Amino acid sequence: MIARLSGTLDSVGEDWAVVDVGGVGYLVYCSARTLRGLPPLGHPVALAVETHVREDHIHLYGFAEAAERVWFRRLIGVQGVGARHALAILGALSPDALAGAVIAGDRRAFAAAHGVGAKLAQRLVTELRDKVGEEALAPPPAGAANGDPAGGTVPDAVSALVNLGYRYGDAFAVVADAARRLGPDASLESLVRAGLRELAA
Repeated sequence: MIARLSGTLDSVGEDWAVVDVGGVGYLVYCSARTLRGLPPLGHPVALAVETHVREDHIHLYGFAEAAERVWFRRLIGVQGVGARHALAILGALSPDALAGAVIAGDRRAFAAAHGVGAKLAQRLVTELRDKVGEEALAPPPAGAANGDPAGGTVPDAVSALVNLGYRYGDAFAVVADAARRLGPDASLESLVRAGLRELAA
């Protein structure tokens, strides 16, 4: 069972990368987020790997960080979610944003991923509440509403960014990250500004 690959980045495709390890090229399927973070071709690369063995194939799925692999396992444990759905979701939402979406019961965050419809988004929110670890479902800070770490301002900040033309999934991800950094007293204005800075970067 392969759990990690360290080697040289040989080539990259739409949803895959080839890692050369001692002269052997390993084809690894990756999320868009992981692919965006890869180094230039010919440079050293290391990926956490999930190995799936079937009667007709062996597939490797690679992740830039171990937290992504943890969420991949959680996602494919949900009925109707295959590896490709899971990679699409991980491409749209960071592990922190996924945790925030589950805590807040935010179906729209999941629906922002390619191929995830309203029914599947609802199933993801419902089933993941029972599957995520304590680190994702820790009690929210005092004053937080519905799992919103900034006391109810996260949805308004996300809405503001969407109204400015940003995709919902991107807006939710940066606002959720900002809310965790700034804490429960973060104002709507500070969340929007932090989100804009992250999106501009």
